[in-house]
Amino acid sequence: MADCPTCGASRDSWQKLRLHHIDAHDCSLPNRECDRCGERFFCEHQRKYCSEECRYAEPTRDLSGENNPNYSDAKEQTTCERCGASFEYYPSAKQGRFCGDCVATNEWQEPPELTGESNPNYTGGTATIACDECGEPFERYPAQVNETVNLCGEACRADWLSTAFTGEGHPNWRGGPTGPYGPGWREVRKLALERDDYACVLCGTDAEKLGQNPDVHHIIPVRAFLDEARLTVADAHTLDNLCSLCVDCHRLVEHGGVETGILRAAI
Repeated sequence: MADCPTCGASRDSWQKLRLHHIDAHDCSLPNRECDRCGERFFCEHQRKYCSEECRYAEPTRDLSGENNPNYSDAKEQTTCERCGASFEYYPSAKQGRFCGDCVATNEWQEPPELTGESNPNYTGGTATIACDECGEPFERYPAQVNETVNLCGEACRADWLSTAFTGEGHPNWRGGPTGPYGPGWREVRKLALERDDYACVLCGTDAEKLGQNPDVHHIIPVRAFLDEARLTVADAHTLDNLCSLCVDCHRLVEHGGVETGILRAAI
């Protein structure tokens, strides 16, 4: 048997008593007891209080000091690495290196010394070496020392380039002079100049503006004829292989700036 806590009515099982309570009292049978007032109430969840009044009337639990579940024997003391002052920190936290005053003023942020031997990349400083052009000593970092040539300045660099990149040292070297052009060259050169009216076939600058006759250029180089066993230097001296050029256009042609077909079309 079970008695109703509200009206005292009895039922022969808890199931029937729950149904009675819902039908007769329009609410479920109480299943919890309030931690503050002891009143029984119904709740589907794990509530500790029967109402908001009981919940907020419960005195606030003291969690300070030793009452805190994370309490670990209070603070410890250490010394500021910058100013030497003592300050406290919790042992559960990372030990501080600087006190609050130094942190607040950013005085702990001193930049590290990175010059000379203090630099992690320091390899002994500069080394004294001799210039390969003038022989004078000068300083250079070991990583900048070249295995081929080391020059102290732009003047020595210019002098060295003038020597190193002439003749066989020049990247466009093709074997040196071709030798004398042989008999017949002067005659065919004169014919080429007359045909081209003593003017550059590319830009039209004439001998009067140049102050001299234009150069006479071999469209197919003389050296190409010398490389062929069945030909001679005289085979290069034909009018269809010659054209008149001013100094600037001649330089442009020699450096590959004008195609052979353009030269042939211009004569």
